[in-house]
Amino acid sequence: MRKLALLGLFLAALWGASVSAQPAQKLVTVIVSPDRTDWQCKVKEEVTFNVQVFKHENLLEGVTVDYELGPECFPDVVKQDVVLPTGKTTLKASMKEPGFLRCRVTAKVDGRRYEGIATVGVDVDRIQPTTEDPKDFDAFWADAIAEARKVSLDPRMTLVPEKCTAAVDVYHVSFRNDRSSGSCIYGMLSVPRKPGKYPAVLHVPGAGVRPYGGTRVADDIISLEIGIHGIPVNLPKELYDNLNNGALREYHSINKADRDRHYYKRVYVGCVRAVDFIYTLPQFDGETVGVTGGSQGGALSIVTAGLDKRIKFLAAYYPALCDYAGYLHGRAGGWPHYYRHAKPAPGEVETLAYFDVVNFARRVNVPGWYSWGYNDLTCPPTSMYAAYNVIPGEKDLQLFLETGHWTFPEQWSACNAWLKKMCGK
Repeated sequence: MRKLALLGLFLAALWGASVSAQPAQKLVTVIVSPDRTDWQCKVKEEVTFNVQVFKHENLLEGVTVDYELGPECFPDVVKQDVVLPTGKTTLKASMKEPGFLRCRVTAKVDGRRYEGIATVGVDVDRIQPTTEDPKDFDAFWADAIAEARKVSLDPRMTLVPEKCTAAVDVYHVSFRNDRSSGSCIYGMLSVPRKPGKYPAVLHVPGAGVRPYGGTRVADDIISLEIGIHGIPVNLPKELYDNLNNGALREYHSINKADRDRHYYKRVYVGCVRAVDFIYTLPQFDGETVGVTGGSQGGALSIVTAGLDKRIKFLAAYYPALCDYAGYLHGRAGGWPHYYRHAKPAPGEVETLAYFDVVNFARRVNVPGWYSWGYNDLTCPPTSMYAAYNVIPGEKDLQLFLETGHWTFPEQWSACNAWLKKMCGK
């Protein structure tokens, strides 16, 4: 159990602040079980959710619960202070449109709240984006990348002896990424020590502001883990905490009505420049490069593969930034949920279409490994399927149905094995 806990903490650090580790066992357990093992149904098909509340491994008689039932983020049944005499009940519902039907139950015991969730996919293969594909999308991004490349990468590498091993050398690196602002991308680079030519994997970050230590798939694969905020990634954690709570708080919303100044423009271009940097490495085999990440990093993985034809494969966990406009059409949209509780300002919807992952997904033609769960409250599965369903390239979706915005160790192992395979290892 101690090893699993440590692994969970590692994964949380890896994928971002918005990603939590696998939930710990609690005194009271709320189990919500749909009446189908695959958690799938068709439009207008009734689903029965079996609700059970346990304490000390026995049904908790007389427990009081609140519950929500209906489309994710838009429950049409909301009940409070419902007493379950036997500690269990059944709830039934259906949906008229493709999407996700969620039952969310909260037990209230001794002043504490304990939650259970189950979410059933409703004709998920029919979910399509609500975000439009701008006619000049490709031209806009081709121009942005061309403009960035007018400035030299000016790569800089500093060996970090305390992170090196007998098999790899680890460097703190930086390179230029944006001509207009002169900003840099910083990261941690791991390079095999043994002479030769090697494949490479770009690791893109989850949301938030933090240091990075240099994640790698294997010792015989070049790994570049980058930050996106234009600051070194090896500084004291207190500095990142201050930025996260100050100047970079809600960075994802900066200039979201201006496509040339929106925060993610330099970020997306920076991911392509990271591939440029990999191509400068003498140890790189000049051909085999992939990209991987979770949450915001899952989004950036799809974005990078959609923008850069040099990417040969990608692995994305629960991608964020998908189908922002969903909320404007009465269904769940992706993180950061711009329109869940607010209406768009003039020009926002049109601008954000240039940054919505669904429009990069339309342009991904390389093999991809994808994984998420149906109980994700951070990146609603409706939004993720809106992107996944329009990907034309070969795709493998590994579902871990009961997971939220976190991963099982088995999930991580499966992804790592796939990445090694794609690297020829």
